[in-house]
Amino acid sequence: MFSADTIERIIDTARRADLDPALLLALVEVETGGRTHAVVNGRREPLIRFEGHYFDRRLSPPDRELARREGLAAPTAGAVHNPPGQAARWRMLERAIEIDRRGAYESTSWGMGQVMGAHWAWLGYKNVDALVDKARSGPEGELDLMLRYIDKAGLMEPLRNRDWAAFARGYNGPAFAGHSYHIKLSLAYRRHARRLAVAPGTPGLLRKGDHGTAVRHLQNLLRALGHPVASDGIFGPRTEAAVALFQRRQGLMADGIAGPATMEAMEKALPLAGMDRTLRDGIAELWRRIVKA
Repeated sequence: MFSADTIERIIDTARRADLDPALLLALVEVETGGRTHAVVNGRREPLIRFEGHYFDRRLSPPDRELARREGLAAPTAGAVHNPPGQAARWRMLERAIEIDRRGAYESTSWGMGQVMGAHWAWLGYKNVDALVDKARSGPEGELDLMLRYIDKAGLMEPLRNRDWAAFARGYNGPAFAGHSYHIKLSLAYRRHARRLAVAPGTPGLLRKGDHGTAVRHLQNLLRALGHPVASDGIFGPRTEAAVALFQRRQGLMADGIAGPATMEAMEKALPLAGMDRTLRDGIAELWRRIVKA
C-alpha cells in the first residue's frame, strides 16, 4: 500500500485542486494497484506502459518495418506485449527511442494516471518531452498530469460527485464495467474516506470547535449527502446542525457529534449516482463480503 509520504503528497495535491483527498487516493490506488513508482537504474521513475500499435502509426515505412522486426510495433492493439517488470518496460522504451524518440514517448502511458504521451498538445504542453519531464519530476508531477487530464476531459465534476459510472466511462473507456472499474473506485473511496476520518492523531469524535483534515472530510460527506455546509475544515454551528439533522434522519442520537457510528452511517448513505439498481446491489454485496473478510 502507499507509504506515509505518498499519502501526504496525494492529500496535498487534492487540497490544491479543491478535491476530496479520499477521491484522489482511491483513483491512484485503482490505477496503480498501490504501487506508485519504480526504481530503474537507481532512479525513481514513473510507471509506464508501451503501446506498440500507437508506435506503429507514428513511424515512417522503413522505421515501421524495423520496429515490427524488433517486436516493438504492430498494427493491432495488444499485439506487442509489455514485460511484467518496470525495468524491462523501460528497456523496451529505450529500444523504441533508438528508432524514433518522439514516437516512442507518444506511444507510452506515463505515471500514476497512465496518461498517454500522445495527448501532449491536447493537454497544453509545448511538446511531448515537456509532458514526459512532468511525469518524471516526481509524485507531484505525476499527480498534476493526472488531474490535468481529468480536468481537460471534463471528468472533474463526475469525480467530485462520485458518479463512478460516468467517471469510469470517461477515464477507463466504454468497457469499464467488464473489469468492475467503477465498483473498485467506489469501494476504494469508502475505505480511504473511513481511514482519513480516523487517521492516527485524529480524534475519534469530531465536534464543534474542531478543525483540520478530518473535519473537511466530514463536511465533504455532508455535502455529498445534500447538506449545504462549507468545506472549510472548521467545525462550526452549520456543520454541527447538519450532523444533528443527519443523525435524526438515521435514527441516531442527534448530539451533533460525529463519532464512528455517524461516520459509518454517512459512508453507507453516500449516493451512488448514475448506477442502476442491479449495479448498486452488486456493490452492496461486494461491500458485505469485504466487511466479513
